[in-house]
Amino acid sequence: MTIKENVMGLQHLGIPAVDLQKSIDWYRELLGFELIEEKNMPEANCHAAFVKKGDLVIELYQNDPESVKEVAGRKDGHIDHVALNVKDVHAAFEELKAAGCTMLDSEVQSLPFFENGVAWFTILGPNNEKVEFNQFL
Repeated sequence: MTIKENVMGLQHLGIPAVDLQKSIDWYRELLGFELIEEKNMPEANCHAAFVKKGDLVIELYQNDPESVKEVAGRKDGHIDHVALNVKDVHAAFEELKAAGCTMLDSEVQSLPFFENGVAWFTILGPNNEKVEFNQFL
């Protein structure tokens, strides 16, 4: 089996957290993710939590205080963005704007990707990660 045959798709995205509990709460309470596992591993200087929504799993983790300080100093987090599918991008935009999220787009955007295009917008998550909300048109 080749690596091209072996790779099946996204397994999870890892996001370092400055405040792990705040991150867990944000993904659970605002976006409806389910906490599926949480472990404190002192031997690895790590406390990790996995949250899941549909097929998307995000690993939120917090390391030793020096690592937390470094993560807190980052402007854009570790990854460029996490894109989440939504049924109604306009309703999602209004709900997250009303919730006080930091909106990176002043309105829903669109691009001619895929068969009929996509509509999307991006906000900042609790660790300055970009969270994109995307609807196939």
